Amino acid sequence: MRSRIDYILSGCLILLMAVMVLNVLWQVASRYLLNSPSAFTDELAGFLMIWVGLLGASYATGKGLHLAIDILHESVAPAVQRRLDMVINLLIVVFALSILVIGGFRLVYLTLYLEQTSANLEVPLGYVYLAIPLSGLLMTYYSLDNLIKPNTPSHVSK
Repeated sequence: MRSRIDYILSGCLILLMAVMVLNVLWQVASRYLLNSPSAFTDELAGFLMIWVGLLGASYATGKGLHLAIDILHESVAPAVQRRLDMVINLLIVVFALSILVIGGFRLVYLTLYLEQTSANLEVPLGYVYLAIPLSGLLMTYYSLDNLIKPNTPSHVSK
């Protein structure tokens, strides 16, 4: 299941990055070659950056690639390292559920309820903010999977 989620998530990130690159290229071309800057490209680039940043953070959580200060982790015995990994993963679950999932769904609901839309694209902002709870759910899944499967490293050492 985890490898399937990794595959889908990496594919989504590749697609989002490709669209963002094409969008920014069009923004530059329309501004400097056509002398008529495109109105929607700046806003779209910001929205794509939100999705890439949050989904990329989820992907990094799943791969154990987040930056970490590992002085404590490296200076203790392997048994203590495993307990420390469990505490870290539990803290990630608590944060992801409370802030990203619950808070994110409240934000999505509120912006959809108030019918807030973006200025140029007129996209409901709730869809843009949907990246927050989705990222929180993915981080929660990865952290719980790290707790269940002790062979999956929750952080990568040097």
